[in-house]
Amino acid sequence: MANGSSHVVIVGGGFAGLACARKLATSADVRVTLVDKNNYHQFQPLLYQLATSELSTSDVATSLRQCLRGHGNVDVKMLEVTAVDPKTRTVTTREGESYQGDFLVLAAGSQANYFGTVGAEENAFPLYSLEDAQRLRSRILAVFEDADCDPKLVDQGALNFVIIGGGPTGTEMAGALADMVNFTMRAEYPDLAVKYARVYLIDHGHTLLGAFPAKAHDYAAQTLQQKGVQLRLDIGVKEVAPDHVLLSNGTLIQTRTAVWAGGLTASPLAANTSLPLGHGGRIAVKPDLTVEGFPGVYVLGDFGNIPGPDNQALPQLGSVAQQCGEWAAENILSEAAGRPRIPFQYNDKGIMAMIGRDSAVAAIGNKRHELDGPIAFAAWLGVHALLMSGVRERIEAFIDWGWNYFGRFRPTQVLDRSDESRIHWQDGTDGER
Repeated sequence: MANGSSHVVIVGGGFAGLACARKLATSADVRVTLVDKNNYHQFQPLLYQLATSELSTSDVATSLRQCLRGHGNVDVKMLEVTAVDPKTRTVTTREGESYQGDFLVLAAGSQANYFGTVGAEENAFPLYSLEDAQRLRSRILAVFEDADCDPKLVDQGALNFVIIGGGPTGTEMAGALADMVNFTMRAEYPDLAVKYARVYLIDHGHTLLGAFPAKAHDYAAQTLQQKGVQLRLDIGVKEVAPDHVLLSNGTLIQTRTAVWAGGLTASPLAANTSLPLGHGGRIAVKPDLTVEGFPGVYVLGDFGNIPGPDNQALPQLGSVAQQCGEWAAENILSEAAGRPRIPFQYNDKGIMAMIGRDSAVAAIGNKRHELDGPIAFAAWLGVHALLMSGVRERIEAFIDWGWNYFGRFRPTQVLDRSDESRIHWQDGTDGER
């Protein structure tokens, strides 16, 4: 671009968008406008720990301005983008503002995919945003508080927790919630029959953690069952109501806390981009992270189907998003300087899941070397610390938390959304959601 005055508009401050912005911020030849409906970056892999009171909001969210502090060529705008014109590389916000760039980076993330399940969108608690985690935490605490005041509510399913989806999010949530019930709640509610609390994990597949090697399936199932989690595999969910979950085999589970971890689809913005959509409602992306027919438009992270070495879409992982964000920034700098773009090459660190405070599974590298137990926990900790680097300045605090995770008490059990978590037990409905 003439006089080194390239303007890059980035939509989304998640792993991909923030990584791209940080990389571009180091170049004096680029001006960046980062647009996000929130003023913070959320560390999505730890949302389930916010939901189960292991961590506080400040532990999983960091100000975008703090992340990009010291870079005068980056401007952060807290606005919600509702439409995209990829031909002119212009975005329009709900507030009526428009931003046009020489390059446009779309990294608007994902949302829950309910697959048409009756009542799921209205009544289940997803776990894909900071607000989702806060609402779920308040609901978990509210049912314990209500049951403590009226123990008869236990018979109405007050202490039944149903998690729908046996992938990493659902499995990690089940383990953390079981630990919360078994350790913290038994100590904090001595007069409540916490022993009757039940955590159910439902999945239509025949194993947990389907993307992991077979050994991990068995380890996860055995570990969760030892924690008291009731597994219901090879069963779908037919309906999610305010006061129950109906399974495909006719089983009805009374509950006021149904957690949806059943899959992802691109955020609603994808449908308003005029770009070609593929699996999961995500935008089809070329190997160099651009979109066919739309020069200067890049799509990153969960917002796009990023092709891997086998031309299959890479999984929706924080490490994929972060790496493609940095790669896109390099391609933008190359393109602005008249050099060719290079196809994205993902450095696969593996996949892993925490199954409570004392257990984890990991499949490391391209060959998926299997680990479980404490060594898998150490691998989980290391990969997540790498993801957090550049986002939070004190990685040491995260590592300290990791080893303290084996403690039995949770200091952040503050019911701070009492209006949203209010339950109408008599008529089978909830308060405002």
